[in-house]
Amino acid sequence: MTRVLENLKPEKVMYYFEEISRIPRGSGNEKAISDYMVAFAKSLNLDVKQDEANNIYIKKPATKGYENAPTVILQGHLDMVCEKNKDTNHDFLTEGIKLVVDGDFIRADGTTLGADNGIAIAYQMAVLADDTIEHPAIEALMTTAEETGMDGVANLHPEYLEGTVLLNLDTDIEGEFLVSCAGGAKAHVDLPVSYEATSAEFALFNVNIKGLTGGHSGADIHQERANANVLVGRVLDRVRQTMPIRLATFVGGSKDNVITREAEASFYVPVDKKSEVESILQTMEQAFKTEYEKQDPELKMFTHVETEAKACITEGQTQQIIDLLMTLPHGIMAYSMQIPGLVESSLNIGVVQLEQDAMHIVLAVRSSVPTKKENIIRKIERVSANIGAKCTVAGDYPAWVYAPNSRIRELATQVFEQKYDKKPEIKAIHAGLECGFLLEKMPGVDMIAFGPNAYDIHSPEERASISSMERVFEFLLDLLKEMKNY
Repeated sequence: MTRVLENLKPEKVMYYFEEISRIPRGSGNEKAISDYMVAFAKSLNLDVKQDEANNIYIKKPATKGYENAPTVILQGHLDMVCEKNKDTNHDFLTEGIKLVVDGDFIRADGTTLGADNGIAIAYQMAVLADDTIEHPAIEALMTTAEETGMDGVANLHPEYLEGTVLLNLDTDIEGEFLVSCAGGAKAHVDLPVSYEATSAEFALFNVNIKGLTGGHSGADIHQERANANVLVGRVLDRVRQTMPIRLATFVGGSKDNVITREAEASFYVPVDKKSEVESILQTMEQAFKTEYEKQDPELKMFTHVETEAKACITEGQTQQIIDLLMTLPHGIMAYSMQIPGLVESSLNIGVVQLEQDAMHIVLAVRSSVPTKKENIIRKIERVSANIGAKCTVAGDYPAWVYAPNSRIRELATQVFEQKYDKKPEIKAIHAGLECGFLLEKMPGVDMIAFGPNAYDIHSPEERASISSMERVFEFLLDLLKEMKNY
């Protein structure tokens, strides 16, 4: 079997990253990768548990001289975001990721790479499989469904773990130690709809916005990138200002935690308004290109008149949907007053799908202040109710609150300075990590989060730096070695 990463270092990390990349592991489809980890642990004669959520717990005893050091939990998640370019033929349920080496980067062929969080899993496996590494007792915790609401860690069995120090390996900027993160939730908004036929007096227009940069709805929200769902909503709103409009289709996004890169809608307007619509669409495309010239230089809006008739929803329901898209809060809501430049609260309209019986919208809500998260959800509920829609909330997860005193933060900083000859950045982030749940379930655990450089995660442009993967793995080993001095 040909190995794409065969000659790259660190060898064991690259070997295991390629191994797990062969196994489909999108969120909600982790049983195969979870079973693989059970077999992997048993092949090394290590104690392993698999719970009902398919979380994995693997234990490796301390090496000689580390018997009195605290047990360290290495933690990452098994699942990945499954996004692909529209012209990419790939089945995430049955196919593994096709890896490509491109200079200093590993990327995938037209899909997300799964570096988030496959690198963490490969790091854990490499540590577990190598008996030459000096380390305290290790507990490898591999969770599931992190990307779709953290259901895995929400169903964690803390009684399976004894560690008092936790290293979360789910970050994407080398040289940063994360010590706090936002909490979040998913808001599902549903508006009932009914379909009807339309007459020959109406023309069916199609609008397709694509080529946006996209990205992670937490880590990249401060970039103020365009969201295709929001832009299509603005197009529909502009059209309805001067003429009747009836929506036939709307498809935008598949993940609430991804800034939507593509969205498409079909809508009916009076035939005698065709030229006016074409002028409006041209104006809107130019406006979007001007607004997002820097963030989304590849933005494109394709339009055409469809010849095949489609059923459409009523004009009143169309108005309600446009009202939702125009009034639901989106983007940055507030910046932190304690940490300059940190987004405190935000929303992302990640999914908009016109289905058979309802318009379904999913928003990712994030805030590092629990009461503000509750207030944002309340706003969504009220906006929805006023327009005739219903909002339900799922996947609520807690924030990771900063710990003023942390021995692992101090020790990791010392090891980092010795290796890099500079200080690490101690940061809080707006993206959600599992650390909030972990702290809630294991009160008092001392934790930090770090990882190697990865870019454009949650998008088909996702790529990971090979050299950074090697340096951060070496740092991890150095930190484990120094745990004697914890």
